[in-house]
Amino acid sequence: MNELVDRLVANCGVDPPAAEKAVGIILDFLLKEGPPDKVQVLIDKMPGSEALAAAAAESAGGTFGMGGIMGAANRLMAAGLSMGQVQSVTRELVAYAREKAGEDTVGEVVGAIPGLGQFV
Repeated sequence: MNELVDRLVANCGVDPPAAEKAVGIILDFLLKEGPPDKVQVLIDKMPGSEALAAAAAESAGGTFGMGGIMGAANRLMAAGLSMGQVQSVTRELVAYAREKAGEDTVGEVVGAIPGLGQFV
């Protein structure tokens, strides 16, 4: 995960703790909203990602906030990212996932989640 966090810091203007939180929140969102088998491939191809997703899920707690893509965006902004950073971090994470898991797998995940395509 260090490689991805470093990329987010360099390319998106976020600090390392915010980058780690953002990765966890996005992966937690994908695990909840995406096709489980395809998302698991992404998780398996990105060592350390499962721990970040689990930490994000735990920090979300049992809140009754908004779900789906808007809920994830709200969580990212609550973690200190601007809307522009939310979009750039999401794009960078998806690009990284494509490098690690392949275009087909990522395309199936993105295509299965309504509204995600507009962010990537």
